[in-house]
Amino acid sequence: MPPIRRALLSVHDKSGLVPLAAALHARGVELLSTGGTLNALRAHGLPVTAVADLTGFPEILDGRVKTLHPAIHAGLLADRGKQEHLAALAAHGFAPIDLLVVNLYPFSRTVAAGASPADCVEMIDIGGPAMLRAAAKNHTGVTVVSDPADYPELLAALAEHDGEVPLALRQRFAARVFAATAAYDRAVAAWLAREAAGGESEPFPARLDLSLDRLFVPRYGENPHQAAAVYAVHGGGGVLGGFTQLQGKELSWNNLLDADAARRLIARFPAEPAVAIVKHNNPCGVGRGETLRTAWERALACDPVSAFGSIVACSEELDEATAAAIAELFVEVVIAPGVAPAARERLADRRQLRLLVAPPFTAPPGTYELRGIDGGFLAQSSDAGEDDPAAWRVPTRRAPTPEEMAALAFAWKVVRHVRSNAIVVANAVQTIGIGAGQMSRVDSCRLAVGKAV
Repeated sequence: MPPIRRALLSVHDKSGLVPLAAALHARGVELLSTGGTLNALRAHGLPVTAVADLTGFPEILDGRVKTLHPAIHAGLLADRGKQEHLAALAAHGFAPIDLLVVNLYPFSRTVAAGASPADCVEMIDIGGPAMLRAAAKNHTGVTVVSDPADYPELLAALAEHDGEVPLALRQRFAARVFAATAAYDRAVAAWLAREAAGGESEPFPARLDLSLDRLFVPRYGENPHQAAAVYAVHGGGGVLGGFTQLQGKELSWNNLLDADAARRLIARFPAEPAVAIVKHNNPCGVGRGETLRTAWERALACDPVSAFGSIVACSEELDEATAAAIAELFVEVVIAPGVAPAARERLADRRQLRLLVAPPFTAPPGTYELRGIDGGFLAQSSDAGEDDPAAWRVPTRRAPTPEEMAALAFAWKVVRHVRSNAIVVANAVQTIGIGAGQMSRVDSCRLAVGKAV
């Protein structure tokens, strides 16, 4: 492939745009652009040709039609290896476009922000996907980039190969583009289906497409001999609510599973200081109190032996007193909606401890869970509802006392998050015995009662 001579840049996300364009210009590449991208480049003194000047046709319909023109698409789609294609370009006064840099309108972000249907429709990109698909199809002769994160890789290739881009890299870029446009179309289709259903998601659609972005590759999976990767829903809020890790080693597969379980459990106590201690996806203690430290002490009292090497979730900002108490025990992860500066300082010397900040877990209406089986998935609605103890039916001759009812309400919040067979013995402020994962309910009862006494 000859060196890149002509590039079309038209982006919504302008991160890294000017340095990229400047580097291309320095290599003698002719720059073409549209709308806001054109203005941004000209504002930095870069010579750019407007697409409207190239096509001889102005932007119309409030910018809905800018690049949908043969001068653009022929330049992207012409097969450089076919003389008849090149002759057709010349006959019409067109020229090849060697590099396309386009990213799409932020449709998913617009929907997530609660924009009106009309505004969401305006964020359905038409010209962008059309150009991206055309360039990606013709990747043997065209380089296409849709993500600013790929700009450094593109520039490095140009520098290493004297202005050319190797075929293998063009193929990788093209694959990323088709993945991006497919995810974009899925998001639009899902939104339109919700709109058609009056704003409600279809519980279990006839076709379910997953679009996931790989975040990182941990050292191994559940066991050391298993390879693993961590993925996030494309366009979603991020794994564990888009957490921030303040300190500690990289999270492992098991850390993430347990942190998710702990975060889901502690969300049952949104308006009070509460702590959940989780290990192997099961709580080994849950407590609440007037302070977070009191809640920690009550949670730990349930099973202090199992709490070694556990994951701890807090319902509110981690304070210094609670951090000091937690620091007395080896724990793998602490996750909270916030961490006070003094608490962070208190835990700073625990370098193995992974300290995470994440928003409280929520399950929006209509969300469901997937579990893989051979050849497919099982789907079910999220177990996110809350129970009203006042609506419970009491079949026994003696009704529970108010104190017993408070203990039952607390235990019921916890037992939802214990693997079956699940038994929880509790009072109104803490678990005092938990039996989990036994094939027999009797054995789970023996475990729970044994810890309680």
